[in-house]
Amino acid sequence: MPTGFIPTHGGYKNLRSYQKAEIVYDATVHFCQRFLEKRDRTYDQMVQAARSGKQNIIEGSMASGTSKEMEIKLTNVARASLEELLADYRDFLRVRAIAEWPKEHPYALRLRELNRIPGATYETFRKGVEHPDPAICANVIIGLIRVTSLLLDRQIQALEKAFVQEGGMRERMTRARLDERDRQRSRAR
Repeated sequence: MPTGFIPTHGGYKNLRSYQKAEIVYDATVHFCQRFLEKRDRTYDQMVQAARSGKQNIIEGSMASGTSKEMEIKLTNVARASLEELLADYRDFLRVRAIAEWPKEHPYALRLRELNRIPGATYETFRKGVEHPDPAICANVIIGLIRVTSLLLDRQIQALEKAFVQEGGMRERMTRARLDERDRQRSRAR
C-alpha cells in the first residue's frame, strides 16, 4: 500500500513561536484596552497586527501539508506583522518620552529568565503585562515580541532548509506516483 504524500501538519499549538504569539496577542488586547482610546486607529491596528502574527502561524501550519511555499510565506507574514506591532509599541514609548529598556536593564534580564521557562503562558508574564505603569507594560510586551520574532526567524530558516532537503508537494506527489508504478510493475512480473 502506498504511503501518503501529504505529511502530518497543523501542530501549531506545539510551536513555541505560536505560544509566544498568543501571549503577545492577549497582552496587546489588554494593553490597548488600558492605555489607548478605543476610537484611536492605533488601537485597532495594534490588535490586528498582534492577531495577524498569531493567526498566520496557525494558517501556515495548517497549509504546510500541501504547500511548504505557503507555510514559509505565512510564517513570514506573521513575522512582518509582529515587526509592525513592535514599531507601534516603540512609537508609544517615543511619543511619551519613555525609554525602551536596554538589554542589561534589570527588568529586561528578568524577562529573559521568564522567557526561558518551558511552557510559559500569559500567567507567567501577567505581573509585567498588567502592571499599572505603561512603561513597564510596553517594555515587557516589546521583549515578548522580540523573542517571538527570533523564534519565527529560526522557524523560517528551518522551513527553508527542510524545503531544500525534502522538496515540496509536487515532488512528493511525483515520488509517490513513481513508487506506486514500480510496485505495480513488480507485482505484474
